[in-house]
Parts: sequence; C-alpha cells; structure tokens
Amino acid sequence: MSNGISYEAYLAQNGSMTYTNVGESMLPLLRQGRDLFTVKQKGPERCAVGDVVLYRREKKYVLHRVVEVRENDYVILGDNCVNREHGISDADILGVMTGYVRKGKTHSVSDRGYRLYSAIWLRTEKPRVFLIRTRAWLGRHLGRAASRKTEL
Repeated sequence: MSNGISYEAYLAQNGSMTYTNVGESMLPLLRQGRDLFTVKQKGPERCAVGDVVLYRREKKYVLHRVVEVRENDYVILGDNCVNREHGISDADILGVMTGYVRKGKTHSVSDRGYRLYSAIWLRTEKPRVFLIRTRAWLGRHLGRAASRKTEL
C-alpha cells in the first residue's frame, strides 16, 4: 500500500479496504486503473467456490477467484487466466471481495447480476481457457507470418 502499511495490517486494523485493481487477470470483471474492489478481512470460515479472494503469493498480492475447494486448500484462477493455482491455504488468504466500483457505481457480490456473471464464468472455464490459449497461439503465429511478409 502507498502509505507503507501492508494489506494484512490494514485489514487487521480496519476490517475491510477498497483499492484499485492492478493488472488484467480479473478482466472483464475488474479493469486496471478504472475499477475499485472492496475486500473484507477473512475470518475463520472457509471460502466457497466463486469467492474472489485477496491472497499473498510470495511477495505479491493477488486477487483471483476460487474455482475448487479442497479439504486443506483451494484451487484459484483469475477470470482472464489459463493456469490454475493449487495449494492456496486459508492462511494465505487475507480477504474476500464484497463488491466493486465501476463508473462510480457500487456493485455488491450479492447482487443478482454479479451472481449470474460468477456462475456463468465458473461454468465456462474450459472453453474460455481454450479461447484464451488459441488467441495467444494465433497472435504468436500470425505475428511471425506478418513479420516475415514485411521482410520480403
């Protein structure tokens, strides 16, 4: 955080925080530099599939969605990512998203529209991952073909 306090300390002191999104891993839900998200400090309860959680991975803070709850940990994936992250424990999770702000309007994770978005996103993981990988592959290969063409 910009004032030198960690997310952990801020959440312990205040119980929740609202912060700006950094990166593209939660597109289209959260857009970098435009949207804000609010998380509440995680309590002793387990997270559920569909929860968007703030967790610490090594020295980085990450905001991604729980896609699988296992006995001792979670499997987590960003909405715009292709690789699942395994082994995220309750101890790693700092907070759970309660809402977000887009264009000045606050949206709660309990809103019907958000719940529908989340359900669709979870049910379409495999085709979305396939499309993201295909788009990346095409970009690499078509980009090479275009650069070869300009070299001639």
